[in-house]
Amino acid sequence: MINIKMKVWIVAGMLLTAGCKKFLDVNKDPNNPLQVKEAQVLPPVEVTTATSIVGGTYGNVIAYWMQQLSINQPYPSIESYNITPVNGNNTWSYYLYPNVFQNLNMMINQAEQQRHPEYVAIGKTLFAYNLAIAADLWGNVPYSQAFRIPEVMKPAYDSQESIYITIQQMLDSALYYMQQPSGKVKPGADDYIYNGDMGQWKKFVYTLKARYYMRLSKAPGHTAALQADSALNALQQGFGDNADNALMAYPGGGQAESPWFMNTADAAGGVVCAQSFIDSLVARKDPRLAIFAKKGDKGTYVGRKVGDPQAADLDSFSRVNNFYAGSAASLYLATYAEALFIKAEAAFIKQGAAAAAPVYTAAIAAHMKMLGIPDGAQQIYIASRPALTAANTIGEIITEKYIAGFLSPETYNDWRRTGFPVLKPYQDEVVKAIPRRWPYPADELLTNPQPDHKATLGDRVWWDKN
Repeated sequence: MINIKMKVWIVAGMLLTAGCKKFLDVNKDPNNPLQVKEAQVLPPVEVTTATSIVGGTYGNVIAYWMQQLSINQPYPSIESYNITPVNGNNTWSYYLYPNVFQNLNMMINQAEQQRHPEYVAIGKTLFAYNLAIAADLWGNVPYSQAFRIPEVMKPAYDSQESIYITIQQMLDSALYYMQQPSGKVKPGADDYIYNGDMGQWKKFVYTLKARYYMRLSKAPGHTAALQADSALNALQQGFGDNADNALMAYPGGGQAESPWFMNTADAAGGVVCAQSFIDSLVARKDPRLAIFAKKGDKGTYVGRKVGDPQAADLDSFSRVNNFYAGSAASLYLATYAEALFIKAEAAFIKQGAAAAAPVYTAAIAAHMKMLGIPDGAQQIYIASRPALTAANTIGEIITEKYIAGFLSPETYNDWRRTGFPVLKPYQDEVVKAIPRRWPYPADELLTNPQPDHKATLGDRVWWDKN
């Protein structure tokens, strides 16, 4: 991860050096500018979100727990749920709160004052996206008091329920600012996700709203039917094809590689594909297998079983292939296929299996098209899948969504919410199940003790109560 971190530091360093219009000014400290242009805040925030959060420790841990990847190391390891408060430090204490939330809070406030609505809209969208990550990992997290330093040095935690209300309000506010007259200063090349295309950002916002509506399908005080209705309404203005996918593109080469290229490189300690994931694709005769994985040195696809002893011959296992882990591989924040799987689940809740079926098959096809699978192979695979019924629909939809969401942390949220895909957890005399949340980070335990910190790995977050 050294090269990727260097990239983040290089881009983020723009925040520290920008904004000095004069070579010398005794009334201004050039090393501590009072204002930083939005165009200098946005790029490092987007890079941090994709590279250091979704493609960082957060994404890695979820890929192991959801048994898409395995690490060829002796017990105990992250894949056997050996996660401690120290593991959460970077995600919370370095990336989410200071690098993302604090910088976005500054950018949003400044853009509102200077009437740059496009930056406000993008900032609120990214804030909501990352706030959902924090809440989904830890449940209750600081928000309402989190940015009032030095007035409040030990912010109280907001409930996850209130955080989810805030997320939807923030996305609605983003949509409001998208409707305002365009500002004199607008994002362009500094927006690595959509290059300043606000029509694309609007579709992303509506897709995220649908994602977060369905997240609460079993939350206390919510009904699946109402959440499905809300999701279906949002998706009418969400992603319409793969060209809408929200992604971070990496040029490859020194200090610009995809995070999954670094995460799965030899220096990462023996990261390979997991057995249950590979075996399921082989059993299904899934044409995406060759896109996901490389054959081992015996000429077959072989995954590593969670909990197995460290193997001497790492080359016998399948590694992640280039589409997802090449040096110039893109990292996906949300996709058209995900939007269709959300729509299929919502359609089933509202109208039954027959209504869900065509959307479900379109979702599979959308992901295969994204990977470049030929139409004929798509049709053969889709025809091989069992017909949807009242009994199997949720399992089929979420399991296919899990395949299409390869290396996406959304798989963990769906697994907690629905129980699919069916995974056999690693077990020993102490560990009995896949954790339901992350432990609060060590930095927070030391500097901001809260009653919430008593939560254990097995305790469910608010929306996971059922």
